[in-house]
Amino acid sequence: MYKENEKSAVPTKTYATPTPAAPVAALPGAGRGTWQSALLALLGAGLLWAGWPVHPAPLALLLLVAWVPYLWLEDGLTRQGASGWKVWAYSYLLLVLWNLFTTYWVSYSTVGGGVTAVVANALLMSLPLTAFRLTKQRLGPRVGYVALPIYWIAFEQLHLHWFLTWPWLTLGNGFAQANQLVQWYEYTGFLGGSVWSWTVNILVFLSVKKYQLKIKDDAVSTGNQNDVNQKRQFLITALAASLAVLLPIGISLLIGHSYQEKGATAEVLVVQPNVDPYHEKFEGGSRFVSYDEQLSRLLTLTEQNLTPQTKLVLWPETSLDETYFEATIETYPKIQRLRQWLGQHPGVELITGLTTVQQYGPQKENASPTARFRKDLGYYDLFNAALHLGGATAPAEFYHKSRLVPGVEGVPPWLSAFVIDLGGTAGGLGSQPERAVYRTQSPNLRVAPVICYESVYGDFVRDYVKDGATLIGIITNDGWWSDSPGHLQHLQYATLRAIETRRDIARSANTGISGFINQKGEITQQTGWWVPAVSRATVRLNTEETFYVRHGELIGPACQVLAVLLLLGVLVVAVVGARRTRPVGRTANQM
Repeated sequence: MYKENEKSAVPTKTYATPTPAAPVAALPGAGRGTWQSALLALLGAGLLWAGWPVHPAPLALLLLVAWVPYLWLEDGLTRQGASGWKVWAYSYLLLVLWNLFTTYWVSYSTVGGGVTAVVANALLMSLPLTAFRLTKQRLGPRVGYVALPIYWIAFEQLHLHWFLTWPWLTLGNGFAQANQLVQWYEYTGFLGGSVWSWTVNILVFLSVKKYQLKIKDDAVSTGNQNDVNQKRQFLITALAASLAVLLPIGISLLIGHSYQEKGATAEVLVVQPNVDPYHEKFEGGSRFVSYDEQLSRLLTLTEQNLTPQTKLVLWPETSLDETYFEATIETYPKIQRLRQWLGQHPGVELITGLTTVQQYGPQKENASPTARFRKDLGYYDLFNAALHLGGATAPAEFYHKSRLVPGVEGVPPWLSAFVIDLGGTAGGLGSQPERAVYRTQSPNLRVAPVICYESVYGDFVRDYVKDGATLIGIITNDGWWSDSPGHLQHLQYATLRAIETRRDIARSANTGISGFINQKGEITQQTGWWVPAVSRATVRLNTEETFYVRHGELIGPACQVLAVLLLLGVLVVAVVGARRTRPVGRTANQM
């Protein structure tokens, strides 16, 4: 820092005075008051919430204009000369309200966890908006508006993979209730929906701005070339916005109409035991149902609905909730009871959720990064797992849930002191690096054991299919969030996984909604909420791979590379600009 010395004999370089900007009041969106900015933030949040599952499917189209209030807000405040902090504050208000309206149900588990999820996620979402504003300032509006969806999707890609992952509000998820409009997810994955949403929003916003300028020019029209250019620009922008809406919808409807479900068939049974996770399921609950009785309920419901054609039975996440050591799994009485039951039903196979332990011995070098230590056990991992029993004598197969809920299951060791309980068992669970696919006695039936939260991740579920899965089997327990949009959104998101992979889905929930989804993302069967139920269906076992399955996530990584290049460009321009405005020389007492 230094101050100018008016007595200095050292000459300074001077620059031409810039042309004064147009008066603020004459610019579109200028002169906006505090209450108007707050209303725009509220309107944007309300539109995002109204367009989100599980509202009626046609309302999903609101997501194509839901960001226009934010764009208008940012543009108006910028023209008004508002500080960056003021623009950020109103942007953050919009994001907090959207998170609150759409995911308030997280607080049904714990209020503190719900508040933290809303506040922290909104804060993270503000980062790409801040990057957009800086880019717009340094590189101009044209580059800024191109950069906005790039920054946002780069953030969404990050949010899919880091330790605080929470992709619930990824924009592409918002079209789950109206998935007939996004059948092209089999090519792009759900991040393609994020591209679509931002592209249309920006084009609609620019069309409105052009229209406003056109109206102003019409009022003082002189018939000169500038007037003609304004009208032409408006028509071109409005046409581009219309095509950006209609072409993807038309392509999707064409794909959906022409797609034929593929593959051999198999009969599958999904069981919903409906054990209250707060009061009945776990020891210490006020109405605890013994683990033996819980197993009996599962077996009874299954037995009552089996047919000679049934090949596979799915039980929910943590159906067997006592802790099972994997190395000695066959010694447990409940496992022996299951083996005996399977022996009575040749040809039937079972996938169930349970909690398991894997031991590594007393040496730390043999343990995983998530391993815990106890003197009597040595180093060990605790897993939220799936177990496949292929019959009375087939070897037990385990899959360890690997996309863990942050603050509940997935906690880095250095963050363990700050664990936030969002429902479930708090603590750092183990995981596995590769997906597992269960091969069955039926040669075409190969099941992806997807556990709860994992079904929100398109690229993650794609890995199972790339490894040969012909059926996606989701096992979950959605009862932590009561009868709220939470379990309904979770169900709808699964329809997008069916479209991306063109695989049928069998879904078994403890206290959520169980049922079946076909390869077009249509929910063909579903149980009621909070009732014991069983659903049975003949599923199709597709073996073909979609473009998305073959090539993986392309949009997210590409946007991350572009985002880095854009930010480097912003940095270079900022540094060069600072050097150009710096005086050529300084006196000794200026240094």
